[in-house]
Amino acid sequence: MGLFNQSNKHGKKHNSKTDWSDLGKKPNPKLPLFLAIIIAVLAGAIFSFSLAPYGIWPLALISPAILYALIISPISNKRAFLLGEAYGVGYWCVGAFWLYNSIHTYGNVPAPVAILAIAAMGLGMGLFHALMAVVFNRFVGKQPFAFASLWTLQEWLKTWVLTGFPWLFVGYAFTEQAWLSSLAPVFGVLAVSFVAVLLASSMVEVFRSRAGYLLVSLVPLVAAMVLYFVNPQWTQAKDTPNLTVSLVQGNIPQQQKWLTELRGKTLQIYASMTRSEWGSDVVIWPESAIPMFQTQVLKYMSGIAKIAEETDTTWIVGVPFVDSAAYNPQTDPYPPFYNSVIAMGDGQTGVYQKQRLVPFGEYVPLSGILNVFPSLSLGIMNFSRGDANQDTLSVAGQKMGAAICYEVAYPDTTRKNALGSDFMLTISNDAWFGTTAGPLQHLQMAQMRALETGRWFVRSTNNGVTAIIDHNGKIIKRAPQFERVVLRGEVQARQGKTPYVIYGNTPVLILMAVLLLLSVLGFVAKNRAMQGK
Repeated sequence: MGLFNQSNKHGKKHNSKTDWSDLGKKPNPKLPLFLAIIIAVLAGAIFSFSLAPYGIWPLALISPAILYALIISPISNKRAFLLGEAYGVGYWCVGAFWLYNSIHTYGNVPAPVAILAIAAMGLGMGLFHALMAVVFNRFVGKQPFAFASLWTLQEWLKTWVLTGFPWLFVGYAFTEQAWLSSLAPVFGVLAVSFVAVLLASSMVEVFRSRAGYLLVSLVPLVAAMVLYFVNPQWTQAKDTPNLTVSLVQGNIPQQQKWLTELRGKTLQIYASMTRSEWGSDVVIWPESAIPMFQTQVLKYMSGIAKIAEETDTTWIVGVPFVDSAAYNPQTDPYPPFYNSVIAMGDGQTGVYQKQRLVPFGEYVPLSGILNVFPSLSLGIMNFSRGDANQDTLSVAGQKMGAAICYEVAYPDTTRKNALGSDFMLTISNDAWFGTTAGPLQHLQMAQMRALETGRWFVRSTNNGVTAIIDHNGKIIKRAPQFERVVLRGEVQARQGKTPYVIYGNTPVLILMAVLLLLSVLGFVAKNRAMQGK
């Protein structure tokens, strides 16, 4: 188990009783803790520049490599935790600083308080890297395979722990680097992250006179490059004409979008912009383009649907959907309502209801507890969560899967929604995040989902980034941000399934489990041998 043993060769002798907290640690690290923490924060902070819109992908190797270098030497668990937390704070406070715009600008929170909120978010999300560093330091052999496995595991945990916040994955930095993203249709973005972090940490080992790790880490990289050159076609174009689509970007200012007195104007804007688009196979309005429940605008929607029917067009619109039929006044405080997308016209009718809700934006976590305190729960209304097994929508004779807003950040949710689809739709309203990197990071994740599923994506947004993405994750057409514009193009329907759509994250998680088990066994065996000397 040489590759999986702990790296320290200078461990001190121990009594017969195992002291797991002290195994293989030196009391005097080379760098002062304060300096190491500063380096860790900066290392985490530079990572976001590997993602859109900057695209400096080598930073996605340099950033985790620095963290690996900081914790590979024998150190205490406390130091490992602090360095991991410091790295995570820099990683999230810079990478997700776009949240400041929604908190301060649209949440009317004073700037100092908004900054504190971002810091709190960074501290909370930083715990993923902090706990990863502790496990790496204490329980496994300290080598690149264990580090990359733990890194990938914490990314996976971020897709579901406390409903998840699956943002800032290393793999996204390589979305347009086909020599590595070729792994995405087979194993998903987590596999791309694993290979990148394995390569990064193995390069550190070269400076520690252990180049063997780099040679072994080249094996999955070579496999990715073989996939790139062979270019297997996991999905195939259907023998049907491409669909013509018109994506209507209304560019409604966020501060006006939900004002009661301006709702009528919003409806007029979308109707006017769409007037020239009837006759396209599909016309798409973005998330919550209609800022009212469908029951409040039945006449308006019926009128638009009639025009769509007469022009052989399918009209797709984002609208809050209230399910009055499911309301029981005896047990429910209000009818269930959903963030939804509705397809109408050309003989089509269908509804998709969002499954992954935004905490504090669309629902209040643990809000049921507040029922104990009626005065606190007064006025709290949560969106309901859509069913996990929803049918695809029938659109112009094709089957369309959907993902609303930040659902597209969830690889497994989007994978399941793509089952049985011919193409995918994602609608969003990223106006909350202004001119920050947030909307562009969001677009990049949609590109990765296209790669994973082997499906074309149409992305319709309020103010950008509206785009058409092919099955290889390449942006075919893109509308300018912050402009009132219609993006016209064609979408190809495809059939077949990528390996990732079939198996999901299971193969990667099994590999991580095996590597970590071997690393733990090597760690235990080595330290038992040391104690016997």
